[in-house]
Amino acid sequence: MPEPTFAVIALLIGLAILATLLALLGFRLSRSHRELGSDADRASYTTLHLAARAGEQLRAGLQPGSAAKAAKQLRALLGCDALAISDTEQMLAWDGTPLALERGFSESFALAQKTLQSGRSQVFRFPYRGSDAAVQALDERLTKMGLRAAVVVPIRLDQRVIGTLSALSSSSSSTKSAPSAGLVRAANEVADWVAGQLQLAELSASKTLLMEAEVRALRAQISPHFIYNSLNAIASYVITDPERARELLVEFADFTRYSFRRHGDFTTVAEELRSIDRYLLLERARFGDRLQVSLQIGPEVLSTLIPFLSLQPLVENAVQHGIEAKAGVGHIKITAQDSGAYAQITIEDDGVGMDPAQLAAVLAGQAEGDHIGLRNVDARLRQVYGEDHGLVVDTGPDAGTLITLRIPKFQPEHSLD
Repeated sequence: MPEPTFAVIALLIGLAILATLLALLGFRLSRSHRELGSDADRASYTTLHLAARAGEQLRAGLQPGSAAKAAKQLRALLGCDALAISDTEQMLAWDGTPLALERGFSESFALAQKTLQSGRSQVFRFPYRGSDAAVQALDERLTKMGLRAAVVVPIRLDQRVIGTLSALSSSSSSTKSAPSAGLVRAANEVADWVAGQLQLAELSASKTLLMEAEVRALRAQISPHFIYNSLNAIASYVITDPERARELLVEFADFTRYSFRRHGDFTTVAEELRSIDRYLLLERARFGDRLQVSLQIGPEVLSTLIPFLSLQPLVENAVQHGIEAKAGVGHIKITAQDSGAYAQITIEDDGVGMDPAQLAAVLAGQAEGDHIGLRNVDARLRQVYGEDHGLVVDTGPDAGTLITLRIPKFQPEHSLD
């Protein structure tokens, strides 16, 4: 075959391959476009995406950093030329057309003050013809930036005005230098949505404070009872076995250091079990051979996160209310095993047990007594993981007690910090 003919065939084959590749690419692009849906679908997706991004920032509360990040998404959501957020004392964020000077950022708080004082939305037109001297001082700067109107709406939380949201528009996006009725309505709706996110932030903070208070209550329980008994047990060895006393003091120091640490709402199963091991070592120094302990731990669950001090109080409950009141030898069995998406942990003792009716009253917070650890752990587990994840307790008079916990292994929202 002549070389020119051969070259033409090769060229035609190459063009055919290129055309096929372009057709496939076009098909994929058109399919991706169709998968996004109609224009209305894409607009809805964009709105929800911006709201979700802003919501993530606002969960940190109404602070300068979170407000500045949320302002970008909120301005895009409203489609205005500039957006400002304030609390009751100062301007927190400005996004959009830049202010000429840093001084102008603080001066822009003048737009928020009338709304903060009255609790009602305010509309401003620029050039400003009103009598407010603070707004007059800001007028020239805003006019030079091409801004011709602003709507300032209150952010309310539990009937309190805690800040403002200002949407500013240029002459090209307003009619006769006044913000459109649509922008006024939209700004009010966005301010209400912001308030909802801030309320969730407050609830989250309250939940954290409640958990911290409950942990402090557990520490208070540990302090008088366990510390007194442990020090007495250690003192008994000072003369007869000084080396044993020294070892017990080291374990006591490690246990209290862990129990009274100041950071982190969560720990790992491994860390909690290490603390339990120190606790039981100190208790065996007091009980001697009367206290027998066995463990069955699956290594795959050791890294699972659990609320801080959620296992040790249950073991302490088994010792104090199960074994201590029993004549003769008492056994405690601790297991931690993989159970699909969960780590299943059980703490079982063959002590004196408990009346189920009394147990129900304890878990409901309706009974006085020394079972604060049991009730506290149950309440914290329900707060963190939901009502279906409280303690499951199987007990009866003279029948011992079996406590079961099921902890989700996948917890992306929780950390050790």
